[in-house]
Amino acid sequence: MTQPISITLTVNEQEYTREVEPRMLLSDFLRHELGLTGTHVGCEHGVCGACTILFDGESMRSCLIFAVQADGHAITTVEGLAKDKDNLHPLQQSFWEAHGLQCGYCTPGILMSMIPFLKQNPDPTEEEIRHALSGNLCRCTGYQHIVDAVKLASEKMK
Repeated sequence: MTQPISITLTVNEQEYTREVEPRMLLSDFLRHELGLTGTHVGCEHGVCGACTILFDGESMRSCLIFAVQADGHAITTVEGLAKDKDNLHPLQQSFWEAHGLQCGYCTPGILMSMIPFLKQNPDPTEEEIRHALSGNLCRCTGYQHIVDAVKLASEKMK
C-alpha cells in the first residue's frame, strides 16, 4: 500500500489540506473528499467534458489529473460560480433563461468550459460557440439552447 501524500489546494476560494492516495483522481477528490458533487464523472477518459473544472482559471478535465498534481493550485468548481441560489453567475442565469439544459448532467462541465472561453472571446459567433462546445457531450438538448444561452451570457457579461 502506498503512503498518503499531504496536499494543500484552494477550491472555490477556500483552502484545504488533506492526505490523499497518490493515484486519487482530482474528480474523486472533489466529489468524495470535499463533497463537491457538481463535478460530474461521465466517461473517466476526458472525452465527455462532464468533469471540467477551472484549474488556475483554465478549464481542465478533472478525471485526467491526480489530486496530488493540484497541490498548491486554485480550483474552481461549478459550486464556486454563484454566491447563492438567488445570485447566479450570468452564464448560469442565461442557461436558466434560454433553457440551455435538460437533465443537467453535462451542464456543470459546459459552464466551466464556457467561463474561460467567454473571457477570451467576449462577443463570440454561433460558430465559435459551437466549436468551443465541441469538447462537451450532451445527450439531451441538441445544443441549440446551449448555444443560445452562451450567446445570451456573452451579452450579459459585456
